[in-house]
Amino acid sequence: MGNKAKMVLEKDYKISEIDNRIYGSFIEHLGRAVYGGIYDPGHPQADENGFRQDVMEMVKEIQVPIIRYPGGNFVSGYNWEDGVGPIENRPRRLDLAWRTTETNEIGTNEFMKWAKLVNADVNMAVNLGTRGIDAARSLVEYCNHPGGSYYSDLRVSHGYKEPHKIKTWCLGNEMDGPWQIGHKTAEEYGRIASEAAKVMKWVDPTIELVACGSSGRGMPTFAEWEATVLDHTYDHVEFISLHQYYGNRDNDISNYLAMSLEMDDFITSVISIADYIKAKKRGKKNINLSFDEWNVWYHSNEADKKIEPWSIAPPQLEDHYNFEDALLVGCMLITLLKHADRIKIACLAQLINVIAPIMTEENGPAWKQTIFYPYMHASVFGRGVSLNPIVSSPKYDSKDFTDVPYLESAAVYNEENEQLTIFAVNRHLKEGLELECDIRNFDGYEVVEHIVLENDDLKQTNSAKGTPVAPHSKGNAMIKDGLVSAVLPKLSWNVIRLAKRKLF
Repeated sequence: MGNKAKMVLEKDYKISEIDNRIYGSFIEHLGRAVYGGIYDPGHPQADENGFRQDVMEMVKEIQVPIIRYPGGNFVSGYNWEDGVGPIENRPRRLDLAWRTTETNEIGTNEFMKWAKLVNADVNMAVNLGTRGIDAARSLVEYCNHPGGSYYSDLRVSHGYKEPHKIKTWCLGNEMDGPWQIGHKTAEEYGRIASEAAKVMKWVDPTIELVACGSSGRGMPTFAEWEATVLDHTYDHVEFISLHQYYGNRDNDISNYLAMSLEMDDFITSVISIADYIKAKKRGKKNINLSFDEWNVWYHSNEADKKIEPWSIAPPQLEDHYNFEDALLVGCMLITLLKHADRIKIACLAQLINVIAPIMTEENGPAWKQTIFYPYMHASVFGRGVSLNPIVSSPKYDSKDFTDVPYLESAAVYNEENEQLTIFAVNRHLKEGLELECDIRNFDGYEVVEHIVLENDDLKQTNSAKGTPVAPHSKGNAMIKDGLVSAVLPKLSWNVIRLAKRKLF
């Protein structure tokens, strides 16, 4: 086989400790994410709260550490007060972001209860579109203050004596987008974000805050927006956000799988801007990155144009992912791991039904989309230190990219559990990739498992009827004299798990 790649892994070649929040996700009041997704009181699998237990089990299988809520575009028109207190008294509102009707049956407390059941923290967004500083500080008080004040006592009166202790907060959403309710210039947003941040931290000094970056790298506002916003907010926030979606509209698989290189470049650009503001301010702290929307999104664009306005929880943004989408999601996860020194939060957008790894059928089962698997593997096996592998790989050129490595890879070392995991995608359309990985620095390690996700049909999808795109553990990775060798099948996602011999 002429297709060979090499990798060297050393314990001391570290990028960073991985913040578990890098494996976060996102649930917005949009489509069937909440109603018909996490909450479906009439379903046979519903618990006493109306939450679907089959969905909860799948979320727990991924081990999702943090979930962004309640939006997204939705949050820019959301009055949080509508979603607390007795359900029978809650108003129905027109959601202008998605042209649907919001019943407000699920609000802050119910979502916090659900998140606790799936062992996830919440990354709460405040409305800086139609609302502002006052509503933001009141929501922090309602959620996090122990008691003895108006809003904390209101929470207690609603049946939640203990504060929610939400640590991570988003200052609005995509405020540079003309589609956004309350769209702002960088100056306008920078000012309100800095003032909201200030008072939110006066209520609870322990919270961490995410300022809105551009809605995407293709926005005309990109770069200048980040610089202006951070100029205003540098002293008050810990993170700047990034959003990016990809799609294979041209049906060009070689180009599609290279799009994670653009993601890598986007991340590097935002780090540069954050460091420029740090230098300009003579600052001491790094602004880290929250990549709080990322995924493949393009399959459902046409279907969404046909939705009846003002309906309740219609099927919106329901991409049915195929095998090639899972490969790109794997490449994107690897890209996040490569930047674990600066990306501390990332949210696969979204989690249930809406551009999601988990889908539900009305009165039927929940099922796993193709992208479920790389996301779950990375979250479960990718805890520890992101290593900096020395890689040599053959390369190719595509329509938009040059020098695309056939091997896309990352490695995670968990010192406490004495485990080493190699994540690898082979981008080659026709040939397996012979991988040789030098791990002589990891004395006494053996191969535990070589998981492979592969399929001969790039367009193969999963459904409630079956999951033809699913991983197997029949990979051929083996170790001899400190060298791991494996053949990565053509167009495949691979997880090579190694551990010190005493574990088994």
